[in-house]
Amino acid sequence: MDREEALRLLQTSRNKIDEMDELLIDLIEKRTLLARDILNAKLVLGIEIEDKKREEYIHTKIKEIAREKNIDEVSLTRIIKILTDMSKEEQKKILRR
Repeated sequence: MDREEALRLLQTSRNKIDEMDELLIDLIEKRTLLARDILNAKLVLGIEIEDKKREEYIHTKIKEIAREKNIDEVSLTRIIKILTDMSKEEQKKILRR
């Protein structure tokens, strides 16, 4: 690979990452919007916003997926923790309205 090919590869790869970042943000938005549905169901079922069993299930599943896909388990777990925290915060915000 010469310098010109390397520059093209770098730019192409960065463009793809930018597109993926937008897709990830769209998915995070959709995931967060589901908080309203989840909250409504939890209220009817008498379930607390913080559902430790569900969170344990999610983290176990994420660890398995990380191993299968050879992704750093600790980093992926941190990302999922951020997402679950966002969902809980959204539910709390909805309750305050």
